[in-house]
Amino acid sequence: MQTYNKLVRDKIPEIIKANGEKPVIRILNDDEYKKELEKKLYEEYQEVLKANGKERIEELADMLEVIKYLAKVENSTLEEVIAIKEEKSSKRGAFENKIFLENVLNEDEK
Repeated sequence: MQTYNKLVRDKIPEIIKANGEKPVIRILNDDEYKKELEKKLYEEYQEVLKANGKERIEELADMLEVIKYLAKVENSTLEEVIAIKEEKSSKRGAFENKIFLENVLNEDEK
């Protein structure tokens, strides 16, 4: 027996059965689901940091999938998240220019 105790994609139990094994699952309540999505986002974030190249793109896609369902939990959509991102980019800029802010000098420090 192998223990996972984590949120998995919807088709994982079918895949496990197809491999001749028996998945033991339960359906989460809304509070548990939100908490597990948050844990999954952190898990995917860690995987993004360890990966590079095509593997990193796959991990970013996994992260985006989790973000999609976190938005849904908040009665929103991935499209709305992206629209808000675009609005913020328009107002505050993006990260394209690689600007690293070291300090901000006060009036008397100039």
